[in-house]
Amino acid sequence: MSAAVEVRGLVKNYGRTRVLDGIDLEIPAGTVLGLLGPNGAGKTTTVRIVTTLLRPTEGSVRVAGVDVLRDPASARQRIGLSGQYAAVDANLTGFENLRMVARLYGMNRREATDRARSLLAELGLEAAADRRAGTYSGGMARRLDLAGALVTRPPVVVLDEPTTGLDPRGRLDMWRVIGDLVADGTTVLLTTQYLEEADMLADRIVVIDHGRVIARGSAEELKASIGGDRLTVTLAAGQDPKPALRVLEEVGLGEPRLEPDGQEVLSVVVGEGTRTMVEALRRLDDAGVCVLDAGVHRPSLDDVFLSLTGSPATGDAEPETDDVREEILS
Repeated sequence: MSAAVEVRGLVKNYGRTRVLDGIDLEIPAGTVLGLLGPNGAGKTTTVRIVTTLLRPTEGSVRVAGVDVLRDPASARQRIGLSGQYAAVDANLTGFENLRMVARLYGMNRREATDRARSLLAELGLEAAADRRAGTYSGGMARRLDLAGALVTRPPVVVLDEPTTGLDPRGRLDMWRVIGDLVADGTTVLLTTQYLEEADMLADRIVVIDHGRVIARGSAEELKASIGGDRLTVTLAAGQDPKPALRVLEEVGLGEPRLEPDGQEVLSVVVGEGTRTMVEALRRLDDAGVCVLDAGVHRPSLDDVFLSLTGSPATGDAEPETDDVREEILS
């Protein structure tokens, strides 16, 4: 399968700060690559470079066979971009927004009208086509923004945290739309802070931290990489976690940890699942530890993420240039 996006040796410096330090990515045509990383890992900077909005310090990027650095204008014709915030004109209707985008891409009036109506139907916005975009819900506005990115039927679509801030229904609607895109052969680069989103949508996942790739593979491959089941124990409020941590260290396969939920929730990787849990509960009782709840679960992407980075997935907060416009490729 040919690669629709190829990123090699990507480096980006902001003064003395190195935000990207040799990123390599490859996305086969018609697949979804999930790009994950903790706060400030470099996800948004990578997206800006791939979409020609930022010039790298070093490295190369090819999108649908086009060298992004040598021919950014041609690359833009092959890329659709939908970001964290819907870029729509609130004073125009949904139809007027899309028709305007189509006209800006050079379509004549009839072509622009037909394309706008078609996209509104495809993304479930037909009934709201003639309403001002300012009256749309967050999920509707996000779908309208994605429709704008699809006006020219680009072979590559970049989605930078497309469901941030949406309610569960809005996120499910967006997942359906993304699934339909890929089924039609579109290649998707997806950044997200929702790990279940990457688990659901991505064919391959790349995890970056401090501007470097620290893991890559399918969701199942990444889960398998951190070992067996995880035993989680919830202590009574106010309990000293130290005795429980000692017990979990004795029965587990690695160092136990305190979960982000609070000091009363502890966990450790175990080799024999339920049998280990029974033994752990017996020892905790002998140690006088009051346990409110205990359970064993298979590793999730959350477990992978915490194991790799030591922190939960959150949105990026990366350094900005004084004037990003000066770095846009032309």
